[in-house]
Amino acid sequence: MQRIAVLGSTGSIGTSCLEVIGALPGRLSLQGVAARSSWQLLGRQCEQFAPRWAVLCDSTLRDVVPRNAFSSRTQLLFGEEGIERIASDPEVDTVVAGVVGAAGLRGTWVALEAGKRVCLANKETLVVAGSLVMDLARRRGAQLIPVDSEHSAIFQALQSGKSSEVRRIVLTASGGPFREATPEQLQQVTPEQALAHPTWNMGRKITIDSATMMNKALEIIEAKWLFGLRDDQIEVVVHPQSIVHSLVEFVDGSIIAQLSPPDMKLPIQYALTWPERIEGPSPRMDWRRRFDLQFEPPDLERFPALALGFEVAARGGTCGAVLNAANEAAVERFLARELGFCDIPRACRAVLEAHHFDPTPTLAELLRLDRWAREEIGRWKPSL
Repeated sequence: MQRIAVLGSTGSIGTSCLEVIGALPGRLSLQGVAARSSWQLLGRQCEQFAPRWAVLCDSTLRDVVPRNAFSSRTQLLFGEEGIERIASDPEVDTVVAGVVGAAGLRGTWVALEAGKRVCLANKETLVVAGSLVMDLARRRGAQLIPVDSEHSAIFQALQSGKSSEVRRIVLTASGGPFREATPEQLQQVTPEQALAHPTWNMGRKITIDSATMMNKALEIIEAKWLFGLRDDQIEVVVHPQSIVHSLVEFVDGSIIAQLSPPDMKLPIQYALTWPERIEGPSPRMDWRRRFDLQFEPPDLERFPALALGFEVAARGGTCGAVLNAANEAAVERFLARELGFCDIPRACRAVLEAHHFDPTPTLAELLRLDRWAREEIGRWKPSL
């Protein structure tokens, strides 16, 4: 029985994770849930699963939330201290890191310090502090299992050979809603259009990242650290159907791919039950239906954010933290209609080029640059 805490339980990853836990009561037990401020949904989750702890990160809700909204068997905690408690408690075996953005770094860090299995859905953790995080996991004997569909696919395919036998990995990208848009059309993209993803149902920030292909840029950086790859061993291919979730090419020319319907329950379940595979709630492929699988190279001119991912993966150091923070802040300004769609990668590049690069930063330095990059994006103005 795996005892699990889900950080970010009210988001798209978190709710899918709870579906998996609910479908496998003999294997998985929910011990803790955490959300930023969505206390009504968090309360309903506690009524259904009765976890030992629930955490609301927004401490201002302490005197607002009615206690009867939560199961009497659940202890309600507030603030980052609550996250740290459930992520480190001996009664939790596995922590699902599903908090979006750099805010998810602290919970992941604490869980790794405690030597736990971390099911990582928060790619920003490795983008910001990949070298430090992987070193911590090694020192503490912790397991870091990917949940992102692309990295889960790579993780599964890598079990077909030795790391020394890998020639390259290929991350697949849906291409988002603007895969065939002209430069003129991209200039006019609205938040509503960018939030209409053709394949996946995700949160607002991740959906915008998919539209700009910044999500794939961040995944390139994540893959480098997670799998110990050189930056020239990572490629991207556009695959609109989102059936092939990624591929590994070995030195003998063999290519191993992982296929499944575009649904997050499968990679979540695999991370929770690895190394076993068991029956679960994920949808199945219908092989009686005809369908095509399409692949095409990405257009780096149409999606300059993707080029930033390759550049940052090659350079390392402080670049990941700056790019991630700049992107998070730029997406917020785009959703607030203060920046245009094409301004997001422009602003990110400007801030990235303006920062003082350090090839071997401390965690404190990375967190300082995170704050600095957000402030710089707040001041950035598009050129007329």
